[in-house]
Amino acid sequence: MKHHYSKNERVTTALLLAAGIGSRLHPLTRNVPKCLTKVNGISILERLTSTLNQHGFKRLVVITGYLENRIREFLGDQVGGIKIDYIYSPLYRTTNNIYSLWMACEVINEPFLLLESDLVFDESLLDAMLYSDRIAVAKMQPWMNGSCVTINKFQQVKTFFADSANAFGEIKYKTVNIYSISLASWHRIEKKLDQRISEGKVNDYYETVFAEMIADGSLSFKIVSFDGKPWYEIDTIGDLVKAEKLFSSDNYTIPKTVTLSQPGYLNMQLINAVTFPPKMTVTLNVTK
Repeated sequence: MKHHYSKNERVTTALLLAAGIGSRLHPLTRNVPKCLTKVNGISILERLTSTLNQHGFKRLVVITGYLENRIREFLGDQVGGIKIDYIYSPLYRTTNNIYSLWMACEVINEPFLLLESDLVFDESLLDAMLYSDRIAVAKMQPWMNGSCVTINKFQQVKTFFADSANAFGEIKYKTVNIYSISLASWHRIEKKLDQRISEGKVNDYYETVFAEMIADGSLSFKIVSFDGKPWYEIDTIGDLVKAEKLFSSDNYTIPKTVTLSQPGYLNMQLINAVTFPPKMTVTLNVTK
């Protein structure tokens, strides 16, 4: 029976893009994929799966490529309550993340959380991303680069810039590379991805598709602020050093409980991943 998804229904599937070589993290990624890089002794992938488990996710689809056997060996077919599915991209050396996202079209037919494999973040920041058509952002700082957005008075993305250098004049917010995507939005994204890939644009970034769709009104995201608690995107050795300071054992531990917001917070005008109304706490056993 076909399932009809509501925007008020929690997302329980995650898609992780983990096909890249991670060349800017060499020599650390010479023998392991980027997602198995350790931050203070805990790999990015372990932190991520622990967080997903704590938030009640049931399925994780991983797009693999470089050293994909290491990821399979680490995760297996099940982590806690999460079933793991894999898609191997044999063209990982000559394609970009648009191709990885396109490959997921054949196996995902439900709302999902899109993440990239170089992110570490405080687990509680994911609370407000559990419902569809949201984008994680942080106010743009001078040292940040990459894709960014501007927003309107309704806290919706107004303009999406695939390159921050193109964004002038307005307050900009850096994309954290975490998106919650409804099934309706995904079907529209699939059509755009099919078009790009059929044109041979396999080296594009999926952000260019999102930017185009925001501009023509076929895609809409409500922002979730990641300001206020730690997160970091690890592309280089320098990034890793900064992330290890940010997530040092003195300042940060992986909690054993997860806080889930009551559905009433959906009526708030500004979704903030740090401040919430009254909450309930659920304890999950995370096994690895």
